[in-house]
Amino acid sequence: MSKKPKSKAGMYISLGTTLFGTVSVVKRLKDARREGDSLQLADAVVSAASIITSVALLARELRRLNEDGSGILPD
Repeated sequence: MSKKPKSKAGMYISLGTTLFGTVSVVKRLKDARREGDSLQLADAVVSAASIITSVALLARELRRLNEDGSGILPD
């Protein structure tokens, strides 16, 4: 399956919004630990894993854009 390549600007925006979501996940982790709610803790851990995966995928795509020189913005 072929994906449409994103611009560097789009990639940085995606990275920023993903990292911004980290704030709410950290808050949920802290609240779940304080309350001793294992189900909320498990949900927050899964969300954190999703964020980590998203950041890794975005970083890989940014590296590919930099290597190919196919980004819209100049380096």
